[in-house]
Amino acid sequence: MQKNIRTLTCAATCAALSIALNQVVVFRMPQGGSISACGMFFIALAGYWFGPVVGILTGLVSGTIDLLLGGYVVHPAQLLLDYPLAFAMLGLAGFFRKMKFGLQIGYLTGAAGRFIMHTLSGLIFFSAYAPAGQHPLLYSSIYNISYIGPEALFTLIIISVPAFSKAIGLVGKRIWNEA
Repeated sequence: MQKNIRTLTCAATCAALSIALNQVVVFRMPQGGSISACGMFFIALAGYWFGPVVGILTGLVSGTIDLLLGGYVVHPAQLLLDYPLAFAMLGLAGFFRKMKFGLQIGYLTGAAGRFIMHTLSGLIFFSAYAPAGQHPLLYSSIYNISYIGPEALFTLIIISVPAFSKAIGLVGKRIWNEA
């Protein structure tokens, strides 16, 4: 019981931190999407600490709240792709938690999953924005990597700093040792 309460509390804290950091917008794209202050990281961290199921659920919650805080919806399937499913992909980091550099690999995998969800949404629902003569898949890929890529790279640099990485490891060990 104590472990479940601790997991729920930590996952909720990670979701709240992700939501808060997603509100700190560094750059906003014209048709949606933005570069935030490491907003994707804490969802991946929940997955890394507690496994992919908890990470994916944390992402579903974060994505849904992100939608409620100002999402843009043109179709129910687009809503799912751009919000709960895109953020849930960040929880895939949990599959890499036992690997060396698992947090970094998992974070990049999650960011790539989010990119794929947004790119599919763009291809299906926003292809009209593609310039004449440009394939909608190429346009959607370029558009989405232009904001997911910089945030992912910036966050990757931060989480790769040895002191930060060590601190995350120590907090994770403390969570598990007391659970």
